[in-house]
Amino acid sequence: MSTYGGKELAREFRTVRKNTIQVAEDIPESKYGHVAAAECKSVAQMLAHIAVSTQIWDEIHRRQRLTTLVGYNFFGMLDVWNAEEAKPRTKAEIVELLRTSGEEFAAWLDALTPEFLAEMVTEPDGKTAKSRFERLLSAKEHEMHHRAQLMLIERQLGIVPHLTRQVDERVAQMRAAKA
Repeated sequence: MSTYGGKELAREFRTVRKNTIQVAEDIPESKYGHVAAAECKSVAQMLAHIAVSTQIWDEIHRRQRLTTLVGYNFFGMLDVWNAEEAKPRTKAEIVELLRTSGEEFAAWLDALTPEFLAEMVTEPDGKTAKSRFERLLSAKEHEMHHRAQLMLIERQLGIVPHLTRQVDERVAQMRAAKA
């Protein structure tokens, strides 16, 4: 049986981040202020949120290596992360932040041992626990959630998302080969 460990987490996170960066590059900087609906983040804010959000998992699992989230000061850390996310940035700065923060996080994931990933972390309710693996997998899920929002925004802006373009190209090639 094969296992899904740190190397696999890192590889898959890099793939997700590569696709997020492509979306960031495909949206013109003139549209970075676009807000899809009231009370939603702008394109720039959502991309900055994605770039900064890995700090959540980094803080809990690498820096503090917490085994319980009972009593953890989420609101204090949320203020720190929100302040970092809110800094004004150009498109180039956001894309670079996505690159650097993504690679730093992936490099750390790449080195994780099965023992570390198996460690249990008690939830804030004090009653349930999840493995570090499960909690770290949610970093990729979080990014994919926001990237899906950005891909819908691309459609609103008249941009065909790159993954759709790639599938359309493969289908056209297969049809041409069949003809």
